[in-house]
Amino acid sequence: MTAIVQWKLLTSLAFATALTGCAASDPVFTGLPPAPVTASGETAPVGTGKADAADDPAIWVDPANPNRALIVATDKKAGLHIYDLTGKDIAFAQAGLVNNVDVAGNIIVASDRNDGVNAHLAVFRLDADKPAIVALGRAAAGTGEAYGLCLKKTAPSAPLTAALIVKDGTVRVGTLTMADGAAPSFAMEWEYKIPTQSEGCVFDGDTLYVGEEDAGVWELKQDGKGATARIVAPVDNQRLVADVEGLATIDHKGQRYLLVSSQGDNAYAVFRLPGVDYVGRFAVTAGAFGATSETDGIEAAAGNFGTAYPDGLFLAQDGDNAPKAQNFKLVRWDQIAAALGL
Repeated sequence: MTAIVQWKLLTSLAFATALTGCAASDPVFTGLPPAPVTASGETAPVGTGKADAADDPAIWVDPANPNRALIVATDKKAGLHIYDLTGKDIAFAQAGLVNNVDVAGNIIVASDRNDGVNAHLAVFRLDADKPAIVALGRAAAGTGEAYGLCLKKTAPSAPLTAALIVKDGTVRVGTLTMADGAAPSFAMEWEYKIPTQSEGCVFDGDTLYVGEEDAGVWELKQDGKGATARIVAPVDNQRLVADVEGLATIDHKGQRYLLVSSQGDNAYAVFRLPGVDYVGRFAVTAGAFGATSETDGIEAAAGNFGTAYPDGLFLAQDGDNAPKAQNFKLVRWDQIAAALGL
């Protein structure tokens, strides 16, 4: 019996147990068994030790050389790191309290929490040749504490669309403008209020997925100056266990998938888009580079990034990298796809 068949059999048995119920003396079922994978690499620890500091990663793919990629990641107590795919820390920019980060072209945008009353987007330019992170300024984005952040991936000539998630669940989507010699500016196009604390987000075309930490994944589609919204993947203690944290997407064999950090049981749920059809779960277990746990931000990118990551890359923040400071683990996407039978 193959490992995939064994895992699917265990998953089916666990799901059947959840549906049929248990005797009072039986243990409470809290999740479908995740398929195990191991990390193929890890980044150097972030600079802030003995604290919840590493938070969110992004992947920059060189437009001139799609086989080259860099990792941009936040130390939410201090600033931004750039890592190569061996995990080496090759650049750092002090930026204070920056929480989530995303990259579009050579523009890096982070949610800026340095002002807890008024939200801002911190904007940088990536000089990949040096490498270096060049600060371009901060864009005001309304009241509230900036928390989650993601960018809509469009053609380089198109306006840059950003989604800012305020900690109370307010979602603001708008255009980020960077004129030569002027500070960046953010013009909100629409807004939607999710009931409680939210953070992780990712665009899939014009659709925005947002993670409400205690409730699940929301699907938002613009409707005038607001949005039509529905929960498409609820916290059910089977597929997702609170907190729902990082969100990412990846293309694989002509299909697009949504990945979600199920922080409560140190796993990651996978859904097929656009229907948000559940596919399975995986966990990064102990291996040469250790397991991941209490994951906040995640990211994924398809592509051939050399012999180490020939069919794409998955990144996960590791909330417990003791005795060192927190860091980010790198996993071959083809191993995840094989473990889930994709």
